[in-house]
Amino acid sequence: MVAVQYFASVREAMGREGEQLELPAGVNTVAELMQFLAGQDADFASLEQGANPLLVAVNQTVVDATAAVEDGDEVAFFPPMTGG
Repeated sequence: MVAVQYFASVREAMGREGEQLELPAGVNTVAELMQFLAGQDADFASLEQGANPLLVAVNQTVVDATAAVEDGDEVAFFPPMTGG
């Protein structure tokens, strides 16, 4: 089971704070998880294909799309950070 969390505008777009899901066979990286989620939810697909890439953290560490995802992990999606 993987805990998927959505924060800030990502949470608003998804309409929920997160979800628990069984890690599908063949999903071993952040990129593969994002592809799976996009295939399951049009709202996530819109976010993933947007002009600004989502930030991702696995177990509270910001990672890139090549990072491993394993059963028991927490994966969090954030909007891009902006400075000011």
